[in-house]
Amino acid sequence: MPRNPSSPAADSEAPASVPVALDHAPADDDVDAPVTEPVTEPVTEPVAKPAVPNPIAALIDRRIGIDSRPLPGPLFASCARGLEPLLVDELKAFGFTDVAERGGGVTATGRWVDAYRACLWSRLASRILLPLDLVEIPDANALYDGARRIDWPAWFDVRSSFAIDVAGRSNTVTHTHFAALRVKDAIADRFRDACGERPNVDAEDPDVSIHVHLHGAQATISLDLSGESLHRRGYRLATGGAPLKENLAAAILIRSGWPTVFARGGSLFDPMCGSGTLLLEAALMAGDVAPGLMRTRHGFLSLNGVEIDAWRALMDEAKARREAGAERIPILYGADLDPTALKAARGNVERAGLVWKIRLKEADVSLMRPPTDTPGLVCTNPPYGERMGSEAEMVKLYSLLGALLKQYFPGWRAGVFTGRPDLGPRLGLRAERLYSFYNGDLPCKLLTFDIAARDPESPAAPQVIDGDFANRLRKNLKHLGKWAKRTGVTNYRLYDADLPDFAVAVDLYQSDQLHVHVQEYAPPKTVDPVAAERRLREGLNAIQQVLEVPIANLHLKVRRQQKGDAQYTRQAETGAMYTIDEQGCRLQVNFTDYLDTGIFLDHRPMRLRIRKEAHGKRFLNLFCYTGTATAQAAVGGAIESVSIDLSNTYLDWAKENLRLNGIRMVDIERRSAKENPHRFYRADCLAWLREQAEKSRPPQFDLIFCDPPTFSNSKKMEGTLDIQRDHVELITLAARLLAPNGVLYFSCNRKRFRLDDLAPHGLDVEDITQKTLDEDFKRPPPAHRAWAIRKVGTAWLANRKAGG
Repeated sequence: MPRNPSSPAADSEAPASVPVALDHAPADDDVDAPVTEPVTEPVTEPVAKPAVPNPIAALIDRRIGIDSRPLPGPLFASCARGLEPLLVDELKAFGFTDVAERGGGVTATGRWVDAYRACLWSRLASRILLPLDLVEIPDANALYDGARRIDWPAWFDVRSSFAIDVAGRSNTVTHTHFAALRVKDAIADRFRDACGERPNVDAEDPDVSIHVHLHGAQATISLDLSGESLHRRGYRLATGGAPLKENLAAAILIRSGWPTVFARGGSLFDPMCGSGTLLLEAALMAGDVAPGLMRTRHGFLSLNGVEIDAWRALMDEAKARREAGAERIPILYGADLDPTALKAARGNVERAGLVWKIRLKEADVSLMRPPTDTPGLVCTNPPYGERMGSEAEMVKLYSLLGALLKQYFPGWRAGVFTGRPDLGPRLGLRAERLYSFYNGDLPCKLLTFDIAARDPESPAAPQVIDGDFANRLRKNLKHLGKWAKRTGVTNYRLYDADLPDFAVAVDLYQSDQLHVHVQEYAPPKTVDPVAAERRLREGLNAIQQVLEVPIANLHLKVRRQQKGDAQYTRQAETGAMYTIDEQGCRLQVNFTDYLDTGIFLDHRPMRLRIRKEAHGKRFLNLFCYTGTATAQAAVGGAIESVSIDLSNTYLDWAKENLRLNGIRMVDIERRSAKENPHRFYRADCLAWLREQAEKSRPPQFDLIFCDPPTFSNSKKMEGTLDIQRDHVELITLAARLLAPNGVLYFSCNRKRFRLDDLAPHGLDVEDITQKTLDEDFKRPPPAHRAWAIRKVGTAWLANRKAGG
């Protein structure tokens, strides 16, 4: 047993060290704790007093033969912010008295055995710290002096290694690394004076951990009885992305009602289990397994005078309770779509010895169904932020999760832990309670639900969702599915705001699997946002069930009126590309990173027209985007093509589309048609056309496709492009590059666009809009308008000579 450092006998040459209550949260696993109000008066007299054991804990200790001494002063149990009320109850159960919340933790008075029990059994604490002294630190030298006053040889042996952890903030000692060096020097000098030698420092695996918390002009110096963060249970080596810490997972389970659900015979299901932390913590709770039983190190074991018999008795008791509780653990169920996360989960489950109690499978959350007939708890931490890729993907996930819980889990409890509380309403469920937690520095919320049970007298709910929207999807699928099969179309628009209440566009893409791209049109201001959210939730649920696609293959975007090149702005950074087939032409699409997928489905007939007419022709693609029309022209036998766009990203995409179809590109840097028949230029199309048209011998093309944006103010171009204002110049310049008998196809999707009279410019115009709309786009108003424009012999020449 270490000597009480408050005793004068402990140090006859220096003021006594005084155990004090740490009034501030220490760092939790190397994260600086928040600064709270500093202790205003240093403690100058011993405050330790004999602990009055909790009667229940004392009874248990007598039963297992433990007799323990009081701690020299209150200890501080740190925890993640939000867990303090739960930790208070836990420490009281361990035998502590005078338990009180502090920012980021709890102070408590007790015996050494209570501290051992906390290190072994606490599911919620991060560290168990024993404060040794509160030091005034006007500068770093004062920190050294204060640390040197503590009788360190009374606490641990010179042969033990040690390390210093510094957290918090101070306006007098501003560098935590320098503060750690000063405390390290003080400990070494105190040992050298007492023993003639000093202990070694081991930053990676020390025998003794010393914690220094800076707060204002003071520092609290503590022994870390836990040694390392208590969230490290010993079963988790591998993790998925952004894993939950085990003590936070335990708090989520407690607040979600897992102890009550388990007591009444229910199970746990986590449909997005990641590395399995919630499942493992739930199993440890149900089996009465001490969370520290697998840990190989505990900081207090390296201190002088450790009550080793008391510790052994606690360990024996914990092992006996684990054996007795093993059969009480119900079968727990987890699923995840990420095979890497599941591999990590299986490894963690195996190390915890729970393979026989936790069942894992690779499955999309859209397939989640109750794994047992008895209602239990659905508890999950949906991915968010970079893990999801885009805002729309998160909206989709939360909307479908809420719909599935409501439809398939009546009578169950649910706990949804999220770092995006603003997405809670997307679940469409009324939260019973809402709890605030922190996951590291990220403020999070836990939403808990009691999902209403169905009346046992009422008929079971149908497995296939009904309603006007679902029925319209089925009707369209039947009609358009037959058309698509007959014509060989594999990618088409299934639905486009056919019903006023469901303003979405639904496109089907056949890659290696069926993918559904859903675009939600932003509702007008006259529509209630809550009603709009409900309709989107219902719509997504209907789409997923009618088309029977997993959530991972259902991609949501929100379309709003775009200005400039905003429609080309990245929505996410997944880089996930899929290959589709369009009548034998292979093309790449991306469902997540941009507002559009890389192909405009409404232009399918136009692309096929170009392909049919391209054989032996020279093709110019203005505003080429991802070059889908260029790829079709090349597949059709175009002997030459030039594609112009301002975006390097889309030009690279266009080149890849040609490569997918085996189109030869000798050297993209070679500019001549003979050396490189398919060329790409990054340029402002209007400026490029002006430059080419002014040449004495402008390049000639037999086939030109021009599908400009309605407006662009890209920083990469001079001025702006307004298609209503600029289309005449654009068309007439392009016509100067048109070979005799050539055709210019001009398309525009601006709703109120009006094509000016081009006859004075010697151009013949044919409206071919209806010929360029397939069955899936024959809805008023048309998705685009299109014209075939040709030169009119002598009229063109006369206009050209006149400078028109």
